[in-house]
Amino acid sequence: MDQETIQKHIQAGKIAAEALHYGKSLIEPGAKVIEILDKIEEKIHQLGGQLAFPAQISLNEFAAHSCSDLNDATILKDQVIKLDVGAHIDGYIADNALTIDLSGKHEDLVKASREALNNALKMIRPGVALGEIGKVIHETITSYGFSPVKNLSGHGLGHYNIHTSPSIPNFNNNNERILKEGDVIAIEPFASTGAGIVQESSPATVFTLLNEQGIRDPITRNILKEIRTYKGLPFAKRWLEKKFTTPKTNFALRQLSAKDCIVHHPPLFDQARGMISQAEHTVIVLEKPIITTWHEE
Repeated sequence: MDQETIQKHIQAGKIAAEALHYGKSLIEPGAKVIEILDKIEEKIHQLGGQLAFPAQISLNEFAAHSCSDLNDATILKDQVIKLDVGAHIDGYIADNALTIDLSGKHEDLVKASREALNNALKMIRPGVALGEIGKVIHETITSYGFSPVKNLSGHGLGHYNIHTSPSIPNFNNNNERILKEGDVIAIEPFASTGAGIVQESSPATVFTLLNEQGIRDPITRNILKEIRTYKGLPFAKRWLEKKFTTPKTNFALRQLSAKDCIVHHPPLFDQARGMISQAEHTVIVLEKPIITTWHEE
């Protein structure tokens, strides 16, 4: 990895971290989720970055992929709130997340995922086995009496690709693959008071373009032009609704789904409806690792 690439990763990380903590400052009882997400995304652009994926707020038993559509009227109250934010510079991505407990009842749950992340970060260097990272995450979360979410994991970050190898487990899966110098990874422990297994809900409001085959309808083709500008990164239904109206967006998404042109990313929730917390940082794996999304509290 050359210095120019490293600097773009660092710049993306700085923007993603600042936007995440800006979003954190907006989280309070009575705030509208959609307004927080819009402001975070605007902040990323103001800071000179691009959106690596739609900003997301997932509540209580929902772990990820919760993203407002244009009609979302959700108001924050006494929930456990996961805020997930990503930015990129020229396709070089930074991904980070945190949890806020507005209920005042789940302080240890928030600590569990955050401490698991911090303990994992201390291990990161070339040559470390992925399973060993998962073991430390698992041991930290279970020491608080909670379960790691086993079917969610950290991930590699590629060029214009939000999820690449390696997969960073949240439990010891005995994976002997090692981290290599120059890997860029997002480590994201999830802690659960419930099953520690998530499943898909519906409907999806986040999508990724897979291919563009067989689309002839003019409305859909016009919307597809906009989707291409996201360069293969995930996009929000809300983004299209703002530009093309909700009926046209719904129509186009149905057409694209029927042709298997888009991947749906539905919200994910704990099977036992347990509360979930999340913490996440992006790291460049070097002999002296760089946590690109580090932010002083």
